[in-house]
Amino acid sequence: MNAATGLPTAPVLVLLGPPGAGKGTQARLLEERRGLVQLSTGDLLRAAVAAGTEAGSQAKKVMAAGGLVGDDIVITILRDRLGDPDCARGVILDGFPRTTVQAQALDELLAASDQKVNAAVSLEVDDAAMVSRISGRYTCSSCGEGYHDQFKPTAAAGFCDKCSGNQMKRRADDNPDTVAQRLTAYHAQTAPLITYYEDKQSLARVDAMGDINDIATALDLVARRALA
Repeated sequence: MNAATGLPTAPVLVLLGPPGAGKGTQARLLEERRGLVQLSTGDLLRAAVAAGTEAGSQAKKVMAAGGLVGDDIVITILRDRLGDPDCARGVILDGFPRTTVQAQALDELLAASDQKVNAAVSLEVDDAAMVSRISGRYTCSSCGEGYHDQFKPTAAAGFCDKCSGNQMKRRADDNPDTVAQRLTAYHAQTAPLITYYEDKQSLARVDAMGDINDIATALDLVARRALA
């Protein structure tokens, strides 16, 4: 309950997992099931830049110079977005926080409005299996819907199930060597968040190596318990 307004505080879920764990896909499914809003760091930055907000202008300068947008800018953009009416039912954070420093900053931001991270969900995967999983990914150029050669092919070859577009693309860095490097970086930088949220007793683990719908069902159960 928000002490200032007397209204229930909006729930916050954090999705953790290495590249290829399916965070984006599962966030969208959870968004549909629970009415929460998926907030991805990349989308937030692009929207802020497009809107020309003060923080967005700062981010644009940093990105134009080839730098990484600082935590303070990201937190400001996230704070502004959380104030939008559609976030009142709750949000799913996908891609943030990535470090314990960011997690602490997020806690401080949420505490200012009597909110907290209700659950941090770790999508558990097997690193060796990630190579084939990631190398098989592709997305629709028109709407951004994600697919996979083996796990989530389109119903009609070459055509998006969601928008019927026929232009598909694959990321240039979805190759075995680069995937291995990204997994190493994840474990070195982001995995400590699991310990951080475990210490706060807000961590839930979900096996993310099975069928997409089975994973979604398990994640929905975690969300239902966390949001009760």
